[in-house]
Amino acid sequence: QVQLVESGGGLVQAGGSLRLSCAASGRTFSSYDMGWFRQAPGKEREFVAHINWRGSFTYYADSVKGRFTISRDNAKNTVYLQMNSLKPEDTAVYYCAAINSGSHYNPFAYDYWGQGTQVTVSS
Repeated sequence: QVQLVESGGGLVQAGGSLRLSCAASGRTFSSYDMGWFRQAPGKEREFVAHINWRGSFTYYADSVKGRFTISRDNAKNTVYLQMNSLKPEDTAVYYCAAINSGSHYNPFAYDYWGQGTQVTVSS
C-alpha cells in the first residue's frame, strides 16, 4: 500500500508559477514510477507528466511540454511538478499517482492515487 498526499496548489495569475509536491508513505516509493494527472470540471482526468522510478525518463502531455517539469527525490519520498507560464486552461484538480507497470498515459493503469490539490489560474 502506498499513501500519496499532494500539496502546493492555489490561486495564481496567468503567467505565474506553482510547485506541486506529492509526499508518499507506505511501501517502497522508489520502486514505483509516478505520474501527475489533472481533472477540470466536466472533463475527464487527463495525463500531465510521468517520471520513471529512477528519475531518468520523463514524459509530458503536449499541452504542458516546455512549461512543466516533473522530478522526484527518492530520499524524501516525494515527487514534484514545477509549473511555469501557467494559463487559465491549466485550472484543474491535480493528482499524483503511482504505477507499477502499464501505460503511463492511462489513468486506469495506476495503482495508487492522492486526494488531489486545486490549481486555479486567473486571466
